[in-house]
Amino acid sequence: MKRLAELMQQRQAGSGLERAFFTSEYIFRQDVHRIFLANWLFAGHASAIRNPGDYFLFEIADDSFIIIRDDRMQIQALSNVCRHRGSRICLEAQGNARSLVCPYHQWVYRPDGALLRARLMPAAFDLSAHGLRPARIEIIEDLIFVCPSEKAPEFDSFRACMGPRLRPHDLPHAKVACKKEYDIAANWKLVVENSRECYHCGVAHPQYCKAVTFAAAVGSEIAQVEAASAEEKAREEVGNLGLPVDEVFFLPDSWYHYRRFFLRPGHVTESMDGRPVAPLMGTIPTRNTGVFAIVTLPNCLLEANGDYVMTLSITPKAPRLTHAEVCWFVRSDANEGTDYDVQRLTEFWRLTSEQDWELCENNQRGVNSSKYVPGIYAPSEGGVEHFVQWYIKQLQPK
Repeated sequence: MKRLAELMQQRQAGSGLERAFFTSEYIFRQDVHRIFLANWLFAGHASAIRNPGDYFLFEIADDSFIIIRDDRMQIQALSNVCRHRGSRICLEAQGNARSLVCPYHQWVYRPDGALLRARLMPAAFDLSAHGLRPARIEIIEDLIFVCPSEKAPEFDSFRACMGPRLRPHDLPHAKVACKKEYDIAANWKLVVENSRECYHCGVAHPQYCKAVTFAAAVGSEIAQVEAASAEEKAREEVGNLGLPVDEVFFLPDSWYHYRRFFLRPGHVTESMDGRPVAPLMGTIPTRNTGVFAIVTLPNCLLEANGDYVMTLSITPKAPRLTHAEVCWFVRSDANEGTDYDVQRLTEFWRLTSEQDWELCENNQRGVNSSKYVPGIYAPSEGGVEHFVQWYIKQLQPK
């Protein structure tokens, strides 16, 4: 295989990556180290850990982090590695642990990571020097972001930008109505690339295109004009309600993007029939306010309708294996069976996601071939080009 620096240098703007970027174990390890362990990652929602000692595991390839609420109700992100011999401490994906006890030699840690007891160690042993290693953590509207690196990228501008825009959906008073997890037989970059373009939507996502104004407009000049006109009218109406309708673009060095897009006549939310699936969230004033979408690189897509929020997050597991988690949030006082039906709530994004996973897995099988040669991006694949440029820059020596 060519050296990584050479592969990056020979990549042509507007074209795809070489096969090794999607298949090589070495490049996969570089991806984990230089990208996933060095950037802000969406890990989950605070409602999953409401009580002291509640935790869930957030895993990135071989690294595992305990996201836990401590005795002071603060949320911590702790490396799931005992400071004695390195054993995993929490073995279950989620649970409650008022003390974190290593199953190997029973070292005991508090939920804030401090070492409380180290059985049979000498009297002079310094407990304070052997706490669990923390990761950086930031919380915005109860969305938990973790950065394992001590040199975390700046977060304040993201908070200032997205906090006010998320606030009408009142995520601190939301709950997870459903969660689906998938293992996708494809490299994580193929999954991200798929999410950054709708060139494939017309054929692959007929249900999505039926709901979303821009989705079926690719390739048809008349459809593009009609979609743009409908979106401009909807944008004005929603702006008059006091909701944000501007767009925050990906800049060359930025890791987040946001926009509001709109639905077709007859659709007031992203559902199979366009009809509401849950009560309005937060202070959203009316149905049919469009969809508020945030993308954060490298691992999160959030789409907020007036009545529910969907998050899709990914983490790498192996060169050709990616873990995805899709969550649906509704207001916390909504009752299942009366205010919402889980099947109706989830079917739109379950179908759309599973259609995408099939595309990504087929893409990986093709890229695996010795006959694969990187192709040229279409004009509508600008989001893919931005992602690849961002990715290549992340791999550059700092």
